[in-house]
Order: sequence, then C-alpha cells, then structure tokens
Amino acid sequence: MASRLGIYHPPGVLGYGANPFGKDVANLALYRALARHGGFERLDILSHTSVDEGELRAALRAPEQVAVASGSILNQRLAQDAGAVLRGQPDLYDLGWLRRRTVGDRGYSLLGLVHTIAPPTMRQFIAMAQVGPIHPWDAVICTSPSVHASISQMFEGWGDYLAERTGGTPPPRPALPILPLGVDGEALAALADRPQARAALRGRLGLNDADVLVLWVGRLSFFEKAFPQPMYLAVQRAAKASGVRVHFAMAGWFPGESDRERYEEAARRHAPNIPLHFMDGNDADLLGELWAGSDIFLSLVDNIQETFGITPLEAMAAGLPVVASDWDGYRYTMRNGVEAFLIPTLGGPQSGLGATMVQQQIFQISNYQVYVGQVAQHTAVHVGRAAEALSELIDSPELRRRMGEAGRARIAQTFDWKVVAPQYHALVDELAAVRAGSPDPVVRRKLDPVRGDPFVDFAGFATDVLTPDTQLVAVAGATGADLLGELPILDRAFGGLRATPQECARALELLAAGQGMASRQVLEAFPPERRRAVELGLVWMAKLGLVDWLG
Repeated sequence: MASRLGIYHPPGVLGYGANPFGKDVANLALYRALARHGGFERLDILSHTSVDEGELRAALRAPEQVAVASGSILNQRLAQDAGAVLRGQPDLYDLGWLRRRTVGDRGYSLLGLVHTIAPPTMRQFIAMAQVGPIHPWDAVICTSPSVHASISQMFEGWGDYLAERTGGTPPPRPALPILPLGVDGEALAALADRPQARAALRGRLGLNDADVLVLWVGRLSFFEKAFPQPMYLAVQRAAKASGVRVHFAMAGWFPGESDRERYEEAARRHAPNIPLHFMDGNDADLLGELWAGSDIFLSLVDNIQETFGITPLEAMAAGLPVVASDWDGYRYTMRNGVEAFLIPTLGGPQSGLGATMVQQQIFQISNYQVYVGQVAQHTAVHVGRAAEALSELIDSPELRRRMGEAGRARIAQTFDWKVVAPQYHALVDELAAVRAGSPDPVVRRKLDPVRGDPFVDFAGFATDVLTPDTQLVAVAGATGADLLGELPILDRAFGGLRATPQECARALELLAAGQGMASRQVLEAFPPERRRAVELGLVWMAKLGLVDWLG
C-alpha cells in the first residue's frame, strides 16, 4: 500500500475566505479527511510558494502519526517519491507535461477531481487530458455516476474526432473512477442534537413547537445554484394544504445585494404567506443552530453547475429528511422514499437553442453566469410533487423522524469521510499497479510543442544562440568587481533563475584571464547543478556589455 500522497494546492496556504465556493470547502474537507482517515503516513503539499509546515499541519488537523511536508510542484522528485499527486481540479494537461520533462510519464500517477463540468472552458481542460501525456494510470475522479456518464460521453466524442482528424485511433484517456465526496457525520449530528440550540434559534425566528422550519443551505445565486421560485411555490402550497404554520430559512450568501432584492420580490409573489428568513451561511455557529432548529431540508437545484451536492449530505447527517430535485449527483446520494423525496425534473428541448447558448458564451457575447442561468431558467422542477412531499413531511413528525434516521444511517454507511477517504487510498494503489504493469510509452518529445522552452521556440528571432561551443571573451576592462557592487534595479531585474552575482563575477574573471574560451569551458568550472544558472548569467553579462560573443 502507498504510504505517501502528494496534493497539488497552488496557493500553498490551506483555507478559504469569505463567501467560499463549494469546491473550496469540499477540497479542504477532503484533504483533512485524507490526513485523518486516508491511511497515509505522509502528505506532501506541493504548491507555488513556501508554506510553514506547522501551519499546514494545523490546517489539515493531521494526527501526530501523519507527517506533513511542503514543497514546490516544480520539485518533481517529491512527486515521484510520493507516487501519486492529487489535484482538487480536473486539469491534468500541464502537470502531465511537467512530469514527462522531469521524471518521465511513469514517474507517478496524477489524480484530478471534478467539481463541475458545466463551464465550456472546464470541459476543454478535462478533454485536453486525451491529447496530453496522460495515461490509464492517471485518473479524473467523478463524484457521481451522472458525472461519469457525461465525461465518458465527452471523451468518446472527442476521441472519435481526434481519430477522424488524424486518420488514426482515439488516444488513451485517464481512468474515470467514481468516488463521492463526504461529510463528518459525527460532528454534524452533534451540532443537530442540541435541544437548547434548537429552542434558542426557533425563539429568535418566532416559531413555536408546532411550527415547521424548512431549510435551504447554499449559495443564494439563482444563476449558478438554483432559482428559488419552485421552492417558494412548493412551501406556500404545502403550508396551505397542511394548515400548519411554516417558515422558510435560506442560509447562504448573495453574489450581490441586488440579488437579495430579486429573491425578496419573487418570495412576495410566490410565497406571500411564508415567513422567509435570509441567514448568513458563512456564520458557522448560526449554521450549527440551523441544523438543530430545522425540521425539513429543501434543495430544488436546477443548475448544470451542480454535480454532487454536499449540503443534502450535511442535512442527512443532521437527521433531517430531505426534499430534493431528481438531479445528477442528488439521485446518487439519496434514495427516493427512504431518506429523501426526489422531485422529477424536466430538461429543455434538444432543438439547437442550447448550442446557441454555448456559442454565445464561448465567443463572449454572454458570460458564463448568463449561460448557466439560461439553462437553469429553462429546466423545470415539478412544483406539485415538491409541495406534496413537503406536505407529507409537515403532517407527520414520525415520518420526519424515520427518514432522518435513515439519512444518518446512509451517511454512516456510504458518505462519511471515514468511509470515503480510504477509497482514495485504494485508488492510488490501483493506479500504482496499473503503472507498474504497463510498458513504457513511446516518447519522442519531452516538452510540450505548444508551450515549450522560449529559447527553443523563438530561437529564430535572434542572430545567434548561446551554445556550449559559443566563443566568449571579456570586454576590455571588465572585471568581476563590476558585478559585486550595488547594481541598478534594471540590471538586477528577473534574477530568480540566473547565477548569483558572485558566480557571474567568477565566470567573468575566468574570461578576463585569457584570450577567451568556449561557453562549455566556463561552465566546467562550476558544479553541475549550477551550470544552467551560469549559462543565463553569461547571456546576462553580454546584455550588460561585459561579455562579447562576436570576438
């Protein structure tokens, strides 16, 4: 079994600020679960910056027996030693080329995670895995069967096109395993099972014991999450049918203040008799009280941006029955009539206007929010069935209790991080076996021909190119001392990969001591690991008029 796992997290620092997106919350929860329940002895956080390892350990809440290390993604020996690198995004193309250039295609396995497949750009990122150096020992993780089916269909069409274009066969593609996200079931149950918190919240909202509180948790974005009208209509009809006083709490955050006005306007039209409470979904304490004080969870998502859905899992862990749309990942995590009622949905016509929506977004006639908003506005959730489901739950505290218990059992058996995290370890082991049993791929190019070395790609721009045989001489009067004083800012610019001033001064003194020498001879005076930096230094000194390559 693998003992280590690399995690590619570009920012380095683990956490999220105000108004986080679901993918950011899910990724941090996954990384923490891998530290606590994944069975790895060490996690390497590979990023673009240096990060304090103590801070990483604290953010991951890693137990003492799990080592946590920090490193650069460009240090591919760390990735190779880990054996697998997980990225919280499905874009593996550039990572594949980095691996090929440094440690080779079989150096380790790459794992990407799908959070959404709606943006055309994201679909392009995923599709590029089939034309980059990505192999069957790599994986794009699908969080639900619906995502798997959609991505498989996309790869089949893309592969057929590539074969048609080249007159060959479809290139290999990554594995597409189905691994869900998860929740901390015990922590959510502890938050929900607090009678005092329940009483306090309901008192503040003006509910008595007989009233029913329906809860939504998630971004309050009608264009990227869910239009609220079907929920307003369903709650209004259910309250009228049952004769019970029903409140509706929506916990989340608005992309803009004008969005709140739009929600309130729709509520006045579609749910005029329902007390509506907008709550701060970024307030963890308040959210905990809502899990304790609510009776039913409602999530009629209609947006192709959604692929899995964490909040219904959280609701089940809290012991709430769920009324949710029959939509992508929702139908994977919840069983109709057991822990949830899944409400039928109706997609738009396949007559070509959908393709027009995509083209308008691709050519920036409209933005992505308009695109997914258009699709969602023309996706229906059955209001009547939703109202019936809510009415049934409102009328029966016993049914709410029974479905809530079923939800908690579902989490414990299938979607608790204790169950999910070990599946990631098993996937890493499976991919390692595929990698070990596969022949070396044919490799003719180690660099991406589209985005390669600029000194190679643009070599024809210059009169000459520095090579090991380039003859160099020091300009008369130039000495190493010219480089050891305080240089102007423009002379010092962009020195990150270049040799140090001291190394450059030494190279200049070597050239000044004779009648000139080949670049190769200068480099031989330095340790092998510094020679590439010194090469840059030689060109830099030529730029400053200290070294001549024309004799």
